[in-house]
Formats: sequence, structure tokens, C-alpha cells
Amino acid sequence: METDEIKKKVKELVPKNIRIKDVELEGPLLVVYIENPQELAEVDIVKKLAKELRKRIVIRPDPKILKPKSEAKEIIKRIVPEEAKISSIEFDDENGEVIIEAEKPGIVIGRQGITFREIMKEVGWSPRVVRTPPLKSKIIESVRNYLTNVREERQKELRRIGLRIHRSVLPDGNWVRVTFLGGCREVGRSCYLLQTRHSKVLIDCGVNVSNLSETPYLYLPEVQPLDSLDAVVITHAHLDHCGLVPLLYKFNYNGPIYVTPPTRDLMVLLQIDFIEVAEREKESIYSSAMVKEALKRTITLNYGEVTDISPDLRLTFYNAGHILGSAIAHFHVGEGLYNIAFTGDFKFEKTRLFDKAATNFPRLEALIMEATYGGTNDFQPSRAEAEQKLIEIINETIEKGGKVLIPTFAVGRSQEVMIVLEEAIREKRLKEVPIYIDGMIYEATAIHTAYPEYLNSTLRDLIFYNGINPFISESFVRVDSSEKRETVINDPSPCVIIAPSGMLNGGPVMEYFRHLAEGEKNTLIFVGYQAEGTLGRKVQKGWKEIPFPVNGRREVVNVRMRVETVDGFSGHSDRKQLVNYIKFLNPKPSKIITVHGDENKCIELASTIYKTYKIETRAPMNMETIRFF
Repeated sequence: METDEIKKKVKELVPKNIRIKDVELEGPLLVVYIENPQELAEVDIVKKLAKELRKRIVIRPDPKILKPKSEAKEIIKRIVPEEAKISSIEFDDENGEVIIEAEKPGIVIGRQGITFREIMKEVGWSPRVVRTPPLKSKIIESVRNYLTNVREERQKELRRIGLRIHRSVLPDGNWVRVTFLGGCREVGRSCYLLQTRHSKVLIDCGVNVSNLSETPYLYLPEVQPLDSLDAVVITHAHLDHCGLVPLLYKFNYNGPIYVTPPTRDLMVLLQIDFIEVAEREKESIYSSAMVKEALKRTITLNYGEVTDISPDLRLTFYNAGHILGSAIAHFHVGEGLYNIAFTGDFKFEKTRLFDKAATNFPRLEALIMEATYGGTNDFQPSRAEAEQKLIEIINETIEKGGKVLIPTFAVGRSQEVMIVLEEAIREKRLKEVPIYIDGMIYEATAIHTAYPEYLNSTLRDLIFYNGINPFISESFVRVDSSEKRETVINDPSPCVIIAPSGMLNGGPVMEYFRHLAEGEKNTLIFVGYQAEGTLGRKVQKGWKEIPFPVNGRREVVNVRMRVETVDGFSGHSDRKQLVNYIKFLNPKPSKIITVHGDENKCIELASTIYKTYKIETRAPMNMETIRFF
């Protein structure tokens, strides 16, 4: 449907008493600006427009009717009862929203939404009411501030993107193919190009964290020039899936990035940290300015929102259960032509943080899935067994007067471990010692508390109805400087230290490891995957002498501490879960591609799926192209 035709249809469908100021295509959204929003039963008209036009519809007030921010704040404070305990009032200029954070959001909304409607009538801004997070996130605040500062520039970009999405194409024959640019028969630099007759979309664009010289094959003719891409879709915020995204803008990509809201914030956090680590090692490949360029063009989608991202592609995110905001990216090609999904990393088991990965889709002809633990012997213990083993090892170390060092990814694994330890201390199953939280973990945890709707219902109930928030236990002590880190290292008393990175390949954990490795009373506990080539994998294999760079020279660190691996905490599905995931898929795809795993694991998983379900499978190599339709 042409742009002018869309605008004409909107005006026909909207009731005559609603004064339409303008209709704009902004990114994937069709935005209807109105002058009298208080007259509008917004939900009903949005559903009506969405059904008729098959577009994502947003109703916004005409900016000219919005009360000045300072005046609007005072009006809101007057309308909302004090017992709501408003903690902040922020304005989202792009969406014409006022974000009201309160300890009791129900009071801000009011009985049957009466207070909500009064706010909108008095100030013009559309209220978005959220619960006050127990931890403040600097990243979320800086992201909001930046997007406010570039509002006008961003709006121009979104309108340009909107016109590109809805451009005219010839109704001729179509096809679907995927070129594998990284992450095949390996873990790291995940990157895939989905192509149709009319569209080119990049799914993930990561780095190999153990070897920064290994990047996706973006120079292939299928990809170039980068400004021919319609979109970049990121499944989750880990660097092996999103670490190279800012670099795209250095080489002339100027399109949108689609992510879930938590992924946007975590992606910024991890990319900024990646820059700092790379600069220290003199391997920097992009700057914070490029991170901002990417952020400016980032478009967020919640789970289940169906969105046009090109003339013949619709994208829907589904829960992947891996980390906060992680998503299975489902693409609907054409008008019922083909459906293909990319799992990214996923967990087919309910964890302390998330529900298990989604298995139900409207249609599904092909699936590209991870195989990290797809090997024949890759079975993990149950989560309960893993938790019990972790607590036993910690108790044994504390009894000896030693320190426990747990290298973790700042996002996901750290929060899982924190919840387990908090519960164990509360239930007197773990000796009460300080648990030091270092590096980005605190900020990542704060982002988790800002998105309770992405956590599982058990955790939400524990926090909101039982009044127990495991993220803010008094047992957790934040370490936010080198001085505090030194104090923890030199304190002879037992403790637990949780620090990134999870594979001992940089970050605060390195300082702890260097000083604690030679202490026989101390214990190092791995709770996550250790990629080949990383220091973590070498220590896990039993290396006792580790060359260590210190102030420009190399020292040898003798590993005398106890080294343990506690499987079961992984955010990845093990062999049994991967095979069961296919069993529960509805509908079953006719083709399955295995990626994101060592060569033997990808091949073994593909073979097992074929033998078990008689589904055509492949384990491609990097730079292969597979045609699906």
C-alpha cells in the first residue's frame, strides 16, 4: 500500500470528532498525531487501524497541545495522591509520553484508569506508568538523555526509514536464502544475512571475544555495499552477537537496528565496556561515537509485536530465555510465502530469571538454531543439583578460611548466581560472608530491575508481593574502584567474589585471579562456557603455570587454588534440551540449520535431529549460502 493511500485510509477510519493533525511513517510505525487525544478511546481505534492496515499503529498528541514540561510535572504531582510515592517524572519527546515512576503504580493509574485519564486530559502528554526500580541504572538514564537530545535528528531518520520500509516493489517472483557470515562450526562472531527478492537483513553482528581479529565476513559481495541493507536485527546483547554493530556505521550502513528494550540498554553497556577493555589492550576497533550512531537508529520491539521492517519482511521477537531481553527472531516473508526463525542463544528450561524459550509460532518452515552444547555427551545436571554443588564448594572453602572467585558474564549468569546465593544465605544453607560484586555486574543488575516484565512470574511475585528482592540483599557489597578491589584482595577473611569476565579474558576478575591463584585455600568456580583459546579454558583444562602481563612485562602465575566447574548454570540449552526443543516446536519446520557450536557439536546435533524427527538438517560452514525457497 502506497504512503498516500495509507494516510487517506487512516482519515477514513478515524471517527470524525477526532482532529487529525498529521499521519507519518516513522520507522516501522504508522504514527497518527491528533489534537484532542482526550476524546479518543485509544485502544479501540488502534486495534481497528491495525486490523485494517496491518501496520503497527501509535496515536500521539500533536506536540503543540503538550503542556511545558515543568508545568506538566506540577500538574501531575497535584493530581496523583502522595501515597503513590512518585520517584521521578521524565518526558519522552519522541513518543509524546510522560514516564511516571512510582513505588505504587496502581495509584497513579487510579480505579478503572480515572487518574491516568485525568493526567492525559490536563497535560496532553500520554502517561506511561512504571514501577520504581530498586536500583538506579546510569546506562538507562544516559540512553534516555541521549535520545532526548537527538530527538529531531532521530525523527528525521525514522521517517526516512519508514519510507524505505514502505517503498514500492514489483510483484514479481520471490526467493529466500541465508548467507552464513560467522558463527558456523564455531562459537563467536555470529552473523547471518537473510535475503529475499526485495530485502537484505543482517541477523546479529558479533566479535570473537577470544580473538578480536576474527570478525564476520562482511566483505562478501552478498553483503556489500552495507547501505544496501534494510535492517540489522540483534537477538541479544552478548558481544559475540552484537559487539561489531557500531563498526557498521563506520562503513556506510545507515539503517535501523531492531532489538528488545532491555537488549538496547545492555548492548550499550557491554559495547562501552568492550571499547574500554580493547583500548587498554591497544586493540580498539571503534569509538563511543559509533555506539551513539547505532543507538540513534535503534528501534525497540517487545515480545510478540509484529512489525514491518522491509517491503516483504515482518519481524516478531519471542522469548529466548537466555539473558534479559534475549529473543528468537521470527521472519514472515511476503504475504504468506515463507517463515524462518533464528533462535540466537536460547534456554529451553525455566531458570531463576526467565521462562523457557518460546516454541509456538504462527508458521515456521525453517529454523536456524544454536548448538553450543549439541555434542553427544553435552548433558548438564539439573539446576537444583548445580545450585547444591555450588553452595557445598563455597561452604567448604569458607571453612578453610579461603576466598571463592566466580568469573561470570556480567549479564545473566551473575544475576542467576546472586539469586541462588541470596536464597541460600536467607535459608541458612550458606555461611554468611560478604559477597563482593565487581565491575559491570551492579549496572547490569540495575537494568534487570528496570524491566520486571521480562523476568519470570516467580521472581516478579517474590519481589512485588512477598517483599523479597534478591538483587538488593545486604550480603552483596559493591566494588566500584581499584582501591576497594585491593582491600578485598588483602583482607584475609573468607568471602565470595563475583566478577566479569566469565572466561578470564579481561575485566576485574583478572586482578583477583592474579592475586588469589597461588593460595591453596582459595577456590575458582567456573559456572559458564569456556571457549577455546581463552584463559578460562586453559585453567579449566588444568594449566598450572599461567603467563600474565603485568605493567608491560610478563609474570608467571602458579595456579595452586582449587579449580571447579559447576555445570547447570548455563544460559544455553544442553543436548537433551536442544533435542526436546524440536519435539515441542509448533509447527515443526521442514529445515533446521545448526550453528553457534564447535564443529563436532553442530554436526552431531544436526545428525540427531534428522534421525529423531526426519527433518532435513545442515551444519553449514562460514561463507556458505543456503536457499530455502
